[in-house]
Amino acid sequence: MERDRRTAMEALAELERVQVRILERTSSLELSYLSDNLSSSLSVSSPPAANCGATAEVSETEARLSAILKSSGVRDFCFKRVPGDYYDRTFEERRDLLGAHSIDHLCKSIVMVNTQAPANITDCSDRNNSKYYVVVVQYTARLNAESLKNYLYLLNGGKVPKKKFNMRLAPEETSQMLTGFEHNAVTCIGMKTEIPVILDEAIVKLYPDFFWLGGGEVDLKFGIRTSEFIDFARPFIVSCSN
Repeated sequence: MERDRRTAMEALAELERVQVRILERTSSLELSYLSDNLSSSLSVSSPPAANCGATAEVSETEARLSAILKSSGVRDFCFKRVPGDYYDRTFEERRDLLGAHSIDHLCKSIVMVNTQAPANITDCSDRNNSKYYVVVVQYTARLNAESLKNYLYLLNGGKVPKKKFNMRLAPEETSQMLTGFEHNAVTCIGMKTEIPVILDEAIVKLYPDFFWLGGGEVDLKFGIRTSEFIDFARPFIVSCSN
């Protein structure tokens, strides 16, 4: 009887050890699964690698702008060549060509001029009260010039009369002279003139935080992580669209 009791206890102990090992293994697998999924949920979505592959032939413009970005520590960006009829296509078709997350991620850079600036304001030397600004907005949004006016007025602490701010689209020849880029190719990187940048707040709120804009050539588009764009361009972030 005593021997049978010891045998039963040993068998029970062995069973408990097996159960403990099973529970430990299960717990380990669960932790690994949760860790992987948590990491995925916390990581910022990146565009598929295929969308950020090198263009077939790297132009002088792309090489120059890429060098500027890399030398400034920007890493999460890419250029993509598009068909010549890109601007004749729908937003949805443009989105698909670029592999953008949505049509709201398609943006443009436009040069604005303060037509009522005081006579002594003729250039971009004063970021807070510049004659010109490059404004980055979504194609799907409508720029609100009045919001820009109010923002710049407050930015200058009310020291400049509000009537001295009247932001309008700069003539195409002025835009090209200042940036070095033609219509539909304007970008905030490598401009001839260091024009202060205004980034519409709606772009900052996009998810995933990777948007597209002009790339220096009409058929070259440029995608960049929003946080890296902000670090590079040091834009004023303004709610300036409807």
